Amino acid sequence: MSAFAAGSVDSFHRNFNNHHYYYNPHSVAGGSSHAVSGVKNDNEEFYYDDTNDHSWVCSFGTEEGDGIWLNRNDPPGALMAVIVWVLLAYSGITVALLAESDHLSHILAMIYLTICALALASHAKTMFSDPGAIPQCAVPVDSAARRLEAHTMCSTCRSFKPPGTHHCRICNRCISRMDHHCPWMNNCVGAANLKSFVLFLCYTWIGSALALVIFGCNYFFCREESCEFSGVLVYLVRVMTLLCIGSLLFTSTILSNMMVGIMTGLGTIDRMKQRLQSTTNNSADPLELEDIFGIGNYLTWLFPIDPIFSDYDDVLRYSMPQRLLREGSDSISEC
Repeated sequence: MSAFAAGSVDSFHRNFNNHHYYYNPHSVAGGSSHAVSGVKNDNEEFYYDDTNDHSWVCSFGTEEGDGIWLNRNDPPGALMAVIVWVLLAYSGITVALLAESDHLSHILAMIYLTICALALASHAKTMFSDPGAIPQCAVPVDSAARRLEAHTMCSTCRSFKPPGTHHCRICNRCISRMDHHCPWMNNCVGAANLKSFVLFLCYTWIGSALALVIFGCNYFFCREESCEFSGVLVYLVRVMTLLCIGSLLFTSTILSNMMVGIMTGLGTIDRMKQRLQSTTNNSADPLELEDIFGIGNYLTWLFPIDPIFSDYDDVLRYSMPQRLLREGSDSISEC
């Protein structure tokens, strides 16, 4: 690892000491800009930026120039992600057939299918979202630069490596606040797609639990022939029951692991490193829910859409010269 002095990038951060960035990087396509600054309250300045800094090129990949994020370096991971879609579709079709044959309430079927749709959308959002890859021209955030610290650089990417960042050998990028690389998502789980990943786990857990409750009630409380499953539905329900038990146990384990990460502020990789080094020192702060789900209305927390962070640089733990330029500094040159 190499390092560079924070003083060399201090010019990027002049006059941004009291500013808060309300930044949504995906809201405007094609790189067009819309930035608004003003006073929030108690003379605290704010800066809203909805410029899309991502590439508009219609290409799939994990490189900085690719317009659509997709990991193409892991065929087994792509296959596992497709398996998740197939299993969700299978469960939805099974419940729809039960409702069509009057073995299940249409209202319950609609609720379950809605949960399946949200789980599928959350999975797709996690899979096709940039998890927080560090750009080549990333610079330390203002607070770190002013402390004149030595900042780590990635020897592979040759770019600034913020705290909590890890290099993924599969995605071949450094990922901010990386928790782990999930083969079922065919993507890393990092600061930028943690919301959609948590939503996928929650909706899958709820759907599995609901299906098991429905099948259990039918098994124990069915007293009439009309409510008994027959024909091919019996085999479909048996297979779905096994799938729901497995997914319920699996998502419960992952959800508990994610909850530990949120409460400790340490991702799975960092906690594993602590165990290997036999250390328990944790200087990280717990993650705020706003740093995962955004500062929008609480209803937006339920849907796999891009969160709007109160301070995008603080959440991703790096800044960009382009964003600082848009705030009005004359002394920054774009990289």
